[in-house]
Amino acid sequence: MITWLNYPAFPAYAITSLVLCINLLFLWVYSGTVRAKTGTAANPEDSVQYHAALSETDPPVVARVLRAHRNAEANIYPFLLLGLVFVLAGGSARTAYILFGIFTVGRLLHSVAYLRGKQPWRSVGFGIGALALIAQMVCIVVLLIHPQATA
Repeated sequence: MITWLNYPAFPAYAITSLVLCINLLFLWVYSGTVRAKTGTAANPEDSVQYHAALSETDPPVVARVLRAHRNAEANIYPFLLLGLVFVLAGGSARTAYILFGIFTVGRLLHSVAYLRGKQPWRSVGFGIGALALIAQMVCIVVLLIHPQATA
């Protein structure tokens, strides 16, 4: 019987995946909240339903949240795929907790800094996440080339 116990890195993957998905859900809900506060709607049916002004373009505050959400998606989805590959390739729990944790902290920092318009913290958060993802890819290659290796 195959269980997550066969994959020591799985708990790290599960925990960080949940945190990152909560981040995405927050950004998704927050974009609607911010849009509602501006009194605008992007779709005619929403304009009628919520008595909001129909707008072809997003107000700057809404556009910022949507950009933060798109950036999070563009970085978190590859992590979810590569993290699962790392787990299935037999990556170690220790390496998973370190790399997955660093990636998650970087992405959370990036989201907060993006929403608040804080540089250089937004770039620092992005860089932390990107470096952790690159390190994860290197570990996957090592695990695939040398299955007996511990990454």
